[in-house]
Amino acid sequence: MSSLSSVASPAAVLPGSPAGGKRAARRVLPGFHLTLGYTVLYLSLIVLIPISALFFKTFTLTLDQFWVAVTSPRVLASYRLTFGASLIAALVNLVFGMLVAWVLVRYTFPGKKLVDALVDLPFALPTAVAGISLTALLAGNGWLGQYLEPMGIKLAFTPAGVVIALIFVGLPFVVRTVQPVLEDAEKELEEAATSLGATRLQIFTKVILPHIMPALLTGFAMAFARAIGEYGSVIFIAGNMPMISEITPLIIIGKLEQYDYAGATAVAVVMLVLSFILLLVINALQAWQRRNAGAPA
Repeated sequence: MSSLSSVASPAAVLPGSPAGGKRAARRVLPGFHLTLGYTVLYLSLIVLIPISALFFKTFTLTLDQFWVAVTSPRVLASYRLTFGASLIAALVNLVFGMLVAWVLVRYTFPGKKLVDALVDLPFALPTAVAGISLTALLAGNGWLGQYLEPMGIKLAFTPAGVVIALIFVGLPFVVRTVQPVLEDAEKELEEAATSLGATRLQIFTKVILPHIMPALLTGFAMAFARAIGEYGSVIFIAGNMPMISEITPLIIIGKLEQYDYAGATAVAVVMLVLSFILLLVINALQAWQRRNAGAPA
């Protein structure tokens, strides 16, 4: 009888019971120390060691040499183009990405799944292919360029072409960040606001926008960060004219081709620090979004 009661006793088999606590605490993967060690080793090999090498190479320059390398007129012009075009592209994607997400969530129409799949095309398409396609489309002899240039609208091989390429690669970040938030939004709040006499503009600004604002800001920051480091889609349509349409990644490539490794790493360190700051901003926005949704940060 005692053996039967011990078998039937929940305390003998429940994970939280004192008798089987150590056995229930076993995990599918190896223990904490082993997995943590593997994680640190993997991150060190893939991320930390290359970044450390970048900083160590920069230390071969004196402070004056470093300052000259990262503040030359040509490099400063590339900063202005890279960050300015990235900011404009991210702002455009902030507006139109939200509209695309709204249409995909709130409306049903023929070909909706195809449109939804096309949003991810910049993720799957090689960036060089995107750059060549945009150049063939917007160049003076391209499908659209041949009609725009006679009207004085020149897009290819100008900063405007850089902005267009960055809009193309950054759109999915905003759409895919805002779309699930819109899907989880409570339509009952909008219906209640309508029943209380609120206009469409009031419903959007007072009910919908505050709910999706953290996701919008996160998508904006991700699109901005992606645009800063973009190279393949921009290099073909930019024209790469010094002081006019030359992006910072191209400056780095040019210094490497001239065997100026220290100068290239100096400019790369500036981009790395700015990208790290953007990463912190993105993480802060995502934590804010989780708190706003009621999930633990």
